[in-house]
Formats: sequence, structure tokens, C-alpha cells
Amino acid sequence: MEIEGRGRILVWEGASLWLLEAAGGVGRADFHSHHAIQITLALEGDFELRTADERLRGPAVAVAADASHVFEASGLVAFLFVEPESREGRALAASFRGKALRALSGESVAQHRAALAAAFRSGSRDEEFARLGAVIVAAMAGSAEARVADPRIRSMIDHAGGNLQNGVSLPSAASAACLSESRARHLFVEQTGLPFKTYVLWLRIGRAVELYAAGASLTEAAHEAGFADSAHFSRTFRRTFGLPAAALRVNSRFVQAVQPDAA
Repeated sequence: MEIEGRGRILVWEGASLWLLEAAGGVGRADFHSHHAIQITLALEGDFELRTADERLRGPAVAVAADASHVFEASGLVAFLFVEPESREGRALAASFRGKALRALSGESVAQHRAALAAAFRSGSRDEEFARLGAVIVAAMAGSAEARVADPRIRSMIDHAGGNLQNGVSLPSAASAACLSESRARHLFVEQTGLPFKTYVLWLRIGRAVELYAAGASLTEAAHEAGFADSAHFSRTFRRTFGLPAAALRVNSRFVQAVQPDAA
């Protein structure tokens, strides 16, 4: 699938928000799959999602992790990709009850769609999109948003963010926070909702997207984000989002929001 037309892409640890307005008003993706759970919201227009056995139309549908599906849309569509290993991802995964597709309905869903559409049309700041995305993920998962309060976990986060290019490990991050490896592993999941290794992977993806959107080559972006090469980044990106990394456009936007503010 190729991204065409206007759009914004924001990545934070454990999730990503894509707002896409298809060129000519119509977009299509043939059968593909990705590891991230997908929440799809029609902001203007409509869409249809299909698997080999299921078919659902918008305005709001979730797709289970690793489910092969076809997508067709018209107008402006929002995609929220959620890491299945995260706290919210585990809650969302349980809600599918063996199905690949799940219709989302209710007044809160309509309000979220309206808020995203208004933000897109008014040209809101990236931080506002990250906040809205985090609120929607939490609402769909039926959970409160995670907050990083423990200063030791903040030290681990700062260590990870400052060492992506040179390599980040749980032992090194635990040492920076004056924690044992076993305690750091448990406390990190408790505070952030993500295993440390998964958290770092999302940091790397976000950093590479930021650099590529700013004009770096795919190879430069991959190396500076700590991937072995552009092929490694491309494989990781496709596995996560079902798209080749080369589909990103330089007018995509990025914001690093470790814990987007719900206020």
C-alpha cells in the first residue's frame, strides 16, 4: 500500500497515529498484515475492511494483530496502531474474542472522530494529535492512561532516548537508574505498560520516522535511530505497520510523546 495525498504521522512509545486524506478521495490497500493492532476511524467519508471471512464498514473498526486484511476508503481516515504487548494492546486484543475485525460504536467514538477531524482541519499542533491519540487508545482499551511517576523509570527512559544510536540494553538502563536488572524489568512494565525492549523498539521507529520526515535518507535515518541498516528498519516498519518505510513522505509529522498529556 502507498500513502498518497495529505497526511500526518505521529509516533510515540507503543502507539502511532496516522491521518491520511487519499489523493482523489479514494485509497486502497490489498491483503496485508501488521503486528500492531489497528483502530480505524472515518473522519470524513467511509471505509470498508475485509478479511477472508469477515467484512465490516466504518465509521470505526478495529483490526486484530497479524490479521491479513483488505482496506478501501474514501475521504479522510485516521489509523491508530497499538503495540499488542502494551497494557492497552493486551486489553484490546482480548476484546476481539477470536475475530479479526471488531466494530466500534458509541457516543465516545463519535466524539473522538469529530475531535480528530476538527484538529486536522484547523492545523493543530502535533502534541494535540498525540494527546488525542493517547486518549482514544485508552478509551477503546477501557483503561486509564499510564503515567510515568517513578524517577528511576524516568532515568531509564532518558538513558534509552540518549543512546539509541550507540545501543541500549536493559542492564545499562537499569544501572543508570540504580536498579537491579530484575527490578528494573518489572518496574518498567508496571509504570509504562510496555516491556523495556519493546519500548526501545518504538523509540527507534519514532526516531527514524522523525529523521526521514526531516529530509534524511532512509539509510541515515535508520543508522541514527540504532537500526543495523535501512533494510533492518524497513523490515521492522513493515512488520509493525504493514507498509514499506519508503511509503513515508517528507510532509509527515512526528512528535515524541513519552506519555501524552490527557489534560
